[in-house]
Amino acid sequence: MSNLPLLLVEDEPNLGQTLRDYLRAKKYQVELAVTCAEAREKFKAIAPAIAILDIGLPDGSGIDLAREFRSQRKDCVLLFCTALNDPYLRVEGLELGAEDYITKPFELKELTLRLDRILKSRNFTLLNPDEMHFGRLIFWPKRFEIQDGAGEITSLAQKECAILELFLEKKNEVVSRDEMIESIWGENSFPTNRTIDNYIVKIRKWADSDSEESIKITSVRGIGYKLEIKGN
Repeated sequence: MSNLPLLLVEDEPNLGQTLRDYLRAKKYQVELAVTCAEAREKFKAIAPAIAILDIGLPDGSGIDLAREFRSQRKDCVLLFCTALNDPYLRVEGLELGAEDYITKPFELKELTLRLDRILKSRNFTLLNPDEMHFGRLIFWPKRFEIQDGAGEITSLAQKECAILELFLEKKNEVVSRDEMIESIWGENSFPTNRTIDNYIVKIRKWADSDSEESIKITSVRGIGYKLEIKGN
């Protein structure tokens, strides 16, 4: 996973430079921004695969900045790295699609371990075909889009895309809630059952749009879900 473009948004000079140099040594192409305004410019310039953001910035909030980035690019991995150990901010960040939330102080190795885990969990997006057909549906993992049975194309949120990829990787097999949480949210995150169910409702809606009725998502009581595809 070397040479990935990475945007680091950190206004504390010593920490920002230390993180930049450390991540560059790990073969990331790192650009450092110290304000929201500078981060916006560099986000457009380098189209980062990963954005690591502080929350308390001199000209705004890293949460608001992440929300802007997410609206522009659904494929960018968002990671918060902040001294604000506020559970409400943590939930807000994770709900808008951030992969992780690290509180300062932390060991540099912890950051790279978390990045490695995130990239490993998303790696099959890079390995999967650009276009995947199942039933009458078409799924474009790299574009974060799906075409339903009626031919309507919808943009996918990051977690929706990851869940659908996991289901397709394990089609006709039961995927437990624990496996979904570990693979998609990470072992240190604790989404509620309702959060997971809300994502499943959306994916089930697309499956139900298949006029051939060859796709079905079933609930396995007390365990998880299964994506069934007839003929596969």
